Amino acid sequence: MRVMVTGGAGFIGSNLVDRLLGEGHEVMAVDDLSGGHLDNLADASRETRFELRTLDILDPALAALTAEFRPEVICHLAAQISVRKSVADPIRDARLNVEGTVSVLEAARAGGARKVVFASSVAVYGRPSVIPVPGGAATDPRSPYAASKLSAEVYLATYRALHGIDHTSLVLSNVYGPRQSPDGEAGVVAIFTDALLSGAPTVLYGDGTQTRDYIYVDDVVDGFVRACGEAGGGGRFNLGTGAQTTDRRLHTLVADAVGAPDEPGLAPARLGDLPAMAVDPAPAAEALGWTPRTDLPAGLKATAEWARGRTSVG
Repeated sequence: MRVMVTGGAGFIGSNLVDRLLGEGHEVMAVDDLSGGHLDNLADASRETRFELRTLDILDPALAALTAEFRPEVICHLAAQISVRKSVADPIRDARLNVEGTVSVLEAARAGGARKVVFASSVAVYGRPSVIPVPGGAATDPRSPYAASKLSAEVYLATYRALHGIDHTSLVLSNVYGPRQSPDGEAGVVAIFTDALLSGAPTVLYGDGTQTRDYIYVDDVVDGFVRACGEAGGGGRFNLGTGAQTTDRRLHTLVADAVGAPDEPGLAPARLGDLPAMAVDPAPAAEALGWTPRTDLPAGLKATAEWARGRTSVG
């Protein structure tokens, strides 16, 4: 199978590229390298079945490139991923996440792609009344980022109805693992890991009772691979564990994985932060045969080992 991965040099995208290549697929990564890194594709670049094209998804050349490559599936992960940046510059957020998705869909049409698998976000649920958030829950976007992700889902459904391009939207909870950047508010595991490895101070915002649903990157990649098939057409599925982990507990687990003191500082709660979040993965199990397999301590240990190796090499 030929698969195009937008954002293929990024954290999740590069891990997906490696998995697809490992299964014998032909893969083209499209990335403008504004957030992704060539180092993430070091292993992939040694494969003859892999090609990287440095290109912005808004570039009109994307359609011609896709028509040339003729992918069966496009995994669309390229995006503006910061809630705070979306609030500061909603026009740029909409351009990258909404117009960018339309550009990818037009490219899919030009290239005759069967399906687009889309990386959505728990942000589309806003402040849910039920946790874990069930499949089919109402959406309630409360940031430009959330609105752009939900708008992209609407365009996916429109292209399915109008042009017959199938899609699956995967709502990702808090993804962590090797290659995640500590830059930005979403990478708390990477932030804690890098700080504790270097002996730098760490900070908890609020009283440490805020919760999130942490899902290991390899499990997320498995969800994408399963969604590349016929299953899950036209649906939205949560990829998470359903379990809530407090910020304080997460810090303890990361400190254990790193072998560092568990002594975070405290800072005032940040405006707009959700008090709790977790998603129900049951519909993904039923439709895609997907279940999370990596428990949090094991995933954090693997992440710490990767970060330690990166630091020693650097």
